[in-house]
Amino acid sequence: MIASGGIEAVFARARAERRAALIGYIVAGDPDRATTLAVLDALSAAGVDLIEFGIPYGDPLADGPTIAAAGQRALEAGMRMADAIALAGEARSRGCAPILYFTYVNPVDRYGAERFARDAQASGAVGAIVPDVPLEELDAFAPPLRAAGLAIPLMVAPTTPPARAERIAAASNGFVYLVSRLGVTGARREPDVAWAAAAVARLRPATALPLAVGFGISTPAHVAAIGAFADGVIVGSALIDAYAGARGDEAARRAGAYAAALRAALPTRT
Repeated sequence: MIASGGIEAVFARARAERRAALIGYIVAGDPDRATTLAVLDALSAAGVDLIEFGIPYGDPLADGPTIAAAGQRALEAGMRMADAIALAGEARSRGCAPILYFTYVNPVDRYGAERFARDAQASGAVGAIVPDVPLEELDAFAPPLRAAGLAIPLMVAPTTPPARAERIAAASNGFVYLVSRLGVTGARREPDVAWAAAAVARLRPATALPLAVGFGISTPAHVAAIGAFADGVIVGSALIDAYAGARGDEAARRAGAYAAALRAALPTRT
């Protein structure tokens, strides 16, 4: 059994408050360690429910220009897998919102899957998204993470056939990540709200897991539209853009103000 209670508690609290969960994505170490800690504190104070914590990687499959640039800045500042995990552990000890790692197969393989699972668990993380693990290879990749109680949310794209989407949902833990449009991440293209709404409705009978929507969500209006039907709303590139070019307290102020505006836009459900 997967001990994904951390993620379950996030969505249970949001449901109790009759709203979707707000999930933010930032890159560990962008632009430096101290700024990342300050931003994490600010996002938590602003009401972000769950934080996807990107581990910088030189060949990011799903990342658009904003996140790829943030990862490059973090790598140039010396941030590596072990550093990112240690940073997450420190943030959690300071009362940060639950952290979900976002990484790729290659860095996990190089670090060692068992070591990654052990260290991620020790850091207080609730799981990991690894977007380049095909469904057919999940059983070979996932056992160390599952043994450590780490949830592994999987992604459903607009091109995913319905039957395969149901299999992906059945194999996911924590929540199912619905990609709102084709292409990589980025705030400069609109989310396909109509597709996302139809995909959520289609998958509801197939899984009891929460359904969260990401990619292209950047404004309070987007959050209000997606939050009307999804269980979670994921914002990444636009959040990074909100504090890009700033450091320390100024970066935290910008990130916190942006996140607070998104949090306020979440509609209350009847």
